Amino acid sequence: MYYAPYMYPYHYVNPYYINVPMYHYVRQPDYWTMYNDANRFDFLPSSEGGRAIELKDYGPEPFVVNINEAAKQNNTFRTALWTGNHLQVTLMSIKVGEDIGLEIHPNLDQFLRVEQGQGIVRMGKRKENLNFVRNVYDDSAIMIPAGTWHNVTNTGNTPLKLYSIYAPPQHPFGTVHVTKADALAAEH
Repeated sequence: MYYAPYMYPYHYVNPYYINVPMYHYVRQPDYWTMYNDANRFDFLPSSEGGRAIELKDYGPEPFVVNINEAAKQNNTFRTALWTGNHLQVTLMSIKVGEDIGLEIHPNLDQFLRVEQGQGIVRMGKRKENLNFVRNVYDDSAIMIPAGTWHNVTNTGNTPLKLYSIYAPPQHPFGTVHVTKADALAAEH
């Protein structure tokens, strides 16, 4: 096998050189066959891999998922992905210009992670004084202590995709709120 040397800065020393396909006649070992062996361990493949992740509540059984892909695939306002006795993971998709709604959880801590989009988070000890304000975007992590008023608003031009971890669980097992209106109706 021969590789043409890369000679910086003269990348094209020979103007007639072309990339010739290289054939490898030795088959590489298949350590994982993505859709057979991986599913035996309840691993859900990427939505880009051709098969979508079934978004439902898998708790309280042991579970492994690509949370980034699951969050990006979710198109509902809120879907519970895993509910246990002491922890809950929900996926959220906030439409352009919308927010999650000003709320407080007196007895639980909350973790949010933004997987796609951009927004702004506001928090404070009093509902009329949200003095903690930060911009959030892909890979931002938000920690919300119990008893803190908070709201997240989508300021981007695409849906804000995130997941939330509640400890202890906040919503009933299997919760799916397709829209924000469904979530508000369920709270009343």
